[in-house]
Amino acid sequence: MARGATWRAGPTLPALCLVAGLALPALAAPLACGDLAGFARPDLRITRAEAVPAGTLPADNPGRAALTGTARVRAALPAHCLVEGTIDPRVGAGGAAYGIGFQLRLPETWNGRFLFQGGGGLDGVVGEALGAIPVSGATAPPALLRGYAVASTDSGHRGRDSADAAFGLDQQARIDFAYGAVGAVAREARRLIAAHYGRAPARAYFMGCSNGGRSALMAATRWPTAFDGIVAGAPAFRLTRAALGQIWDTQTFLAVAPKDPEGRPILAGAFSEADLALVAGAVLKACDAADGLADGAVEAVSACRFDPASLTCPGEKTAACLSPPQVEALHRAFGGARDGQGRPVYAAWPWDPGVAAPGWRAWKLGTSKTATPNARNTTLGPAAVANYFLTPPDPGFDALRFDFDRDTPRTAETAALNDPTGTFLSTFTARGGRLLVYQGIADPVFSARDLADHWRDLARHNGGAGALAEWARLFLIPGMTHCGGGPALDDFDPLTAIEAWVERGEAPDRLPARGAAFPGRTRPLCPFPREARYGGGEPERAESFACREP
Repeated sequence: MARGATWRAGPTLPALCLVAGLALPALAAPLACGDLAGFARPDLRITRAEAVPAGTLPADNPGRAALTGTARVRAALPAHCLVEGTIDPRVGAGGAAYGIGFQLRLPETWNGRFLFQGGGGLDGVVGEALGAIPVSGATAPPALLRGYAVASTDSGHRGRDSADAAFGLDQQARIDFAYGAVGAVAREARRLIAAHYGRAPARAYFMGCSNGGRSALMAATRWPTAFDGIVAGAPAFRLTRAALGQIWDTQTFLAVAPKDPEGRPILAGAFSEADLALVAGAVLKACDAADGLADGAVEAVSACRFDPASLTCPGEKTAACLSPPQVEALHRAFGGARDGQGRPVYAAWPWDPGVAAPGWRAWKLGTSKTATPNARNTTLGPAAVANYFLTPPDPGFDALRFDFDRDTPRTAETAALNDPTGTFLSTFTARGGRLLVYQGIADPVFSARDLADHWRDLARHNGGAGALAEWARLFLIPGMTHCGGGPALDDFDPLTAIEAWVERGEAPDRLPARGAAFPGRTRPLCPFPREARYGGGEPERAESFACREP
């Protein structure tokens, strides 16, 4: 059965009625959890519909449990109904099995809200649908614990892990990963929610980080009537070009890396931890006090001016300086990927002391002491470029030999499907939609400069910065790496903020934040382009800072 098609009531299924534009069973009373299995049809397999006691979590899939960090919330889970299934199961290219896998958790005590939980990496795994705040330092309770019904998906394919890009060989799997799964799962989840509780959700939200943040922006651009509030963290809104930026960085750092006895470069050795700490310290020295207070963080990002040439060794390399090739590599990497004519392929990167954080190294350099790198840019990116970003896919392609003149145009078709770069969101805004976006300044995966440029485009195309701020706000977080971590205040609660904005009209003028990197400290996270400025008073208290235009 085609997506969106209605179905006829059979002997075990009730008749239909329309609720919020969806075909839903006409219910005399809410259905018990187990009865939701009766909603299966040829294009919707339901493999599980069972009541889950409080404090328990299925342990049959350690991989997906790890994907969402479930251990710390297991004991607090409320009693709920668990539904799992597959939408549009089919056999795809090469005889592989495909379908949009999903999980839906429906708490016994429901607050009337629905949350769609974004995934990560290349998806391929159905994460535990808990609605955890997608920031590694967050301590705020997950949405399920707050009473939300929560859904998650594998985005249309099942992989060995979230780095498996084999799905890129199948046309429909590309579409489902790019955006199709969001609409399909949102539709079926709403239908099941209404059947179980006897009423449709009063509000619907989407929240995710990284690829989940990309899916969140895709929800606003491709499914503008599906969600009332959207939280997009570190959104991979130009994922196609960011993947090319990863190749650029890897090529750059390999060129200055030390070699093993066989002459093979050791990527992690391009910069030692001491080298990166040296860079971080120099950035702090140049930029820390620009916000009015030297406190180990660069709040005044717009005023930060740093050139790694200041660290160049006058002679032999020592612990107090960088070699000329290392300085040149930093210039090349932070300047952003370019083609042979010097035209940007991907954005430049801001300087931030988070360059010395483990999360930055994990993506750019890794920790392997051998010529087999373990940097995520090398374990996640190359296969994705070969199988997904290139059209047609080229499974034998060596991404490290990517030619930025010849090969960049080969990514255009995937970009058109995959990258939510659109700025025309009139339907989303007309129905009162609200968008909250956040990203770390030190994010090593997606450039904060790229996102800031996109935000300026949104403002230009939507009546200016003031008009945009009525429905969309961006928070750039000093020191934070990818979806949390780094010398940052990465403990904040965007779900509470978007809920207050959507339901009570309380726009987030600042987000209160704290973090393990600075015990006892609080600061406001400010909506772009405003930045935190010290105004006097207790330096460790958020009340001593104001959000001001640069």
